[in-house]
Parts: sequence; C-alpha cells; structure tokens
Amino acid sequence: MRNTPWSRRAICGAAIALALTAQTVDAKKKDKEAKPSEAPYASTYKPYPGRPTALVGATVYDGRGGRIEGGTVLFENGKVVAVGGADLAIPAGYDRVDGTGKFVTPGVIDIHSHLGVYPSPGVDALSDGNEMTSPTTPDVWAEHSVWPQDPGFSRALINGGVTTLQILPGSGNLIGGRSVTLKNVPSRTVQGMKYPGAPYSLKMACGENPKRVYGSKGQKPMTRMGNFSVDRQAWIDARQYMDGDHAERDLGKDTLEGVLKGEILVQNHCYRADEMVQVLDMAKEMGYKVTAFHHAVEAYKIGDLLKANDVCAAIWADWYGFKMEAYDGIPENAALLSKQGACVVIHSDDENGIQRLNQAAARAQAAGKRIGVDISDAQVVGWFTYNAAKAMGIGDKTGSLEAGKMADVVLWNGNPLSVYSRPEKVWSDGALLYDADDPKRKPVSDFELGQPGEGDVK
Repeated sequence: MRNTPWSRRAICGAAIALALTAQTVDAKKKDKEAKPSEAPYASTYKPYPGRPTALVGATVYDGRGGRIEGGTVLFENGKVVAVGGADLAIPAGYDRVDGTGKFVTPGVIDIHSHLGVYPSPGVDALSDGNEMTSPTTPDVWAEHSVWPQDPGFSRALINGGVTTLQILPGSGNLIGGRSVTLKNVPSRTVQGMKYPGAPYSLKMACGENPKRVYGSKGQKPMTRMGNFSVDRQAWIDARQYMDGDHAERDLGKDTLEGVLKGEILVQNHCYRADEMVQVLDMAKEMGYKVTAFHHAVEAYKIGDLLKANDVCAAIWADWYGFKMEAYDGIPENAALLSKQGACVVIHSDDENGIQRLNQAAARAQAAGKRIGVDISDAQVVGWFTYNAAKAMGIGDKTGSLEAGKMADVVLWNGNPLSVYSRPEKVWSDGALLYDADDPKRKPVSDFELGQPGEGDVK
C-alpha cells in the first residue's frame, strides 16, 4: 500500500491511540497497586528539644507489669536509653532529677477521646465529631475536625499526664470514619500533633445509638438486625471495590479496603456481650479483625472469647446503667477480664475523665479486690499505658519504659493509683513539657490567653 499523507495520518493516529490506551492501563495498574488507605495528610510532628535526663530514686512502673524500687530511668535524644535499679550507671552530661519518694510511669495514653472534635467550650459551633447524615460514613476523617486549640489538650497533659491520645468520631453511625492518633503537644496544626507512623483506625458502632439516630428518621437501620444488614452490605461493596480497578475513586471504600487489607485497625463501640460475639462473627465472615471493643460494659461475660480472638476491651472503670444496653455493667469488669487473661484498657470518652485515667484504673482495681480478684499495681498501670498503645498499633513505639522507645514519661508526686497524686513533671519524646515547679513549663491553649480561668488545672 502506498504511504499517502492520509495513510500516514491514520497510522500516527492509531499509534497515539495505542499509546494513550497503554498509559490508561498503566495508570489503572498503578492505582490498583497503590494503597488508597495511605494518608495524603502526612504528620509534620517534630519533637520539642529535650536534654539527656536521669530520673533516680523513684518507684518505676514500666507499663509491662514490671516494678523497680529506687529505680533509674535514662533518656536522651527523645528515646529511652535504659531502665534499671540504683546501680545503673548515669553517663556524663545527664540532668539528674531526684525522684525519691515519687513514682515514674510511661506517659498516659487514652485510646478513646473526642478532644478537638468535641472541644471546650461545648457549643454547637464546635460540635464536629459525628457526621450523622448517613448510617455509614467511612469517608470522613476525625483529623479534619480536630481543633488544636482545645483547652482540653493541655488539661489532659497537666492533670492526667496524657502524652498520647486517639481521637475518634462519635458513635451515632454504624461506620463513623477514621480516627487519628495524636501526640499531646502544643501545635498550630493537627498535622503537627499527628503521631508519626501510627496506623489509622476505623470507628464502628453497634447497638442503640445507630438504630436510635436513624430509626427516629424513619430510615434503616431502626433495629439491631438492620444494623448488621447495613454493615454487611457495606463490607460486601468494599470487597467488590477492592477487587476492581479503582478507576473511580471512593473515599469511603478506600478506608474499608484499608481495613480489609489489615492496614487500618477497627475500634468498635459495643456494650452487650451477645453483640460483641456477633460482631466477631461478622468480622470473620467479611475478612477483617476487630482490634478493640470500646465501652464493652458486658465484656466480663466473654473474657475468654476476647482473649482467644486477641481483642482488647477498652472500658470505663464504673460507668454503667445510663441506658438499657449499659444496664448489666459492673465495676468489677476490668478485674474479671484481667483474671481471664484478656487485654484491658481504661479509656475516658470524656474531657474530664481523661484527666484522671489513673484514678479510674485504681477504682477498677479496688472493685476487683472487694471480690477477691487482686490485680497488682504494676499490671494496673499497664491498663492506661502499654495496653492502650498496643490496641492503637503503636505498642512498639510507646506505652512502656523500654530502651529504644519514645521517652514519654511521667514523674508523679505519689503513687499514681492514689487519688492524692498528681503529675509533677511530664516529658514527651524526652522534652519537658510540664513542670509543676516551673510556671513557664505550663502549656496554655492560645484560645485561653487573656480569659478568666486561663490554664486552670482544677
């Protein structure tokens, strides 16, 4: 065939079409190979500057069940260097802090907080924790609602020794969206607080809340069977999306796909024992794992099943009876779970409770003692330190005083399981952020400056 100008144009056109097709195929392939659960909003957190420090002479609870009398904790460059007894050598150049008669723990961790998304002052204009426009909203991310100036952050640090917290969407929806894990440090932006390397979690809820919210609107779900139906369909749709080519991006299904791939954890609000077991069955059916049941007031009834499935129970010490699904809660919940070998986490779900997680754990411990279940102080400290870190996917980075971990440390002026004790000093990544003896080391939210009650610690 003669190579006429027209035929040359046709050949060129065909070649271009083939090239564009190849590019489209390559783009789809790359999109499919990409991890849609990876965050486009990366952490910009940088530790505040600290000094090499030696805490000496205090009783040390390491967060993993260990206790050292007259112990020594060394940290430098943001990391724990060593933990030991009084004979542990202190390198030259370390600041020495005398902890005689005092106690040291890892930084306190709250696995269930709404600070920043339901901040203080608690007014409608700042109520950003629950996207109650659909029973499933896996597309929303809590970090896009967090207000870094919430005065609750500094109060949690000063009064409660809280160095890390997970901010969750509310429980009005079956699938409420992604959580975000934060370092409790002053920052102008939420990304400046965002915990480096922490996985996302998906907040889910079962029981009364979703069926009440949507049943009152005359829509599905209005029953518990409706709850499970909506959940199961969402997972079925997510599986189809995961197996597709991702030609059309779906933010919600990106999140659910991340869960199915094991990249995003599941934090599930659930009260009743029977529903927790049904959720575990649904998770097996759909191919995902529940990391922790939150509130879980009836968890003591199924401690053996929680242990067998490696699921933590994130609970209050003694909140119960305030609605029907909370009716059968008991204050001995944590102790009975611990006796059965299950993972226990004490959480707050409250801007005031977060300031006293240590006291809540002590109340739960005391309730156990009254029925003959004696849990050691060292183990109880783990309920608001290491166990929380483990259930948030950061147990390899924080939650315990071990060499190489982040130097998130609290020096208490007395036994942390005493109602009379308070944090005296709090370090985050080895930086002294609070010192009760130094007014300049007392963080105050920018929002509070110049207002009555500025920095109030009561």
